[in-house]
Amino acid sequence: MTDPAKEQIIDDEYWMRRALELADKAATYDEVPVGAVLVKDGQLIGSGWNQPISSCDPSAHAEIMALRNAASNVQNYRLPGTTLYVTIEPCAMCTGALLHARVGKLVFGAPEPRNGAVTSQLAILDHQALTHNMEWQSGVLEEACRERIQAFFKARRAGLKPDRKPENKT
Repeated sequence: MTDPAKEQIIDDEYWMRRALELADKAATYDEVPVGAVLVKDGQLIGSGWNQPISSCDPSAHAEIMALRNAASNVQNYRLPGTTLYVTIEPCAMCTGALLHARVGKLVFGAPEPRNGAVTSQLAILDHQALTHNMEWQSGVLEEACRERIQAFFKARRAGLKPDRKPENKT
């Protein structure tokens, strides 16, 4: 007999690995490495990675790109019964978009201490005025998700240091 909880963990890790592949793709374009997949009934219906720099679109976060892709694929702007897997805790914009799309569940890997809108800085999903309730879970492959972001910014900082000139404080 199979254990449903164990099967769910395996499924969550599978889909988060798919999101991590997309995060790696974002990094190849020198975008912040965040990836997202939207799943319904065990099937991938949308995917995306961070693209705001390359697309000159401030809203082109991984979550938004996955929602756009899924909505186009199913021909509906509402996406009930779906689960979004994203490598990093969503910001306020992305959390709002998930709510408007009526996504059923959010699963993210690592917290985003500066701009996270689920637990780190804001608790948008706990607001009493919401007309849609979304389940959420964090910590799926958290270390791998965190490592991607930390390595990206560490490399970026290291690459910028030689070009920086000391400020003239006089």
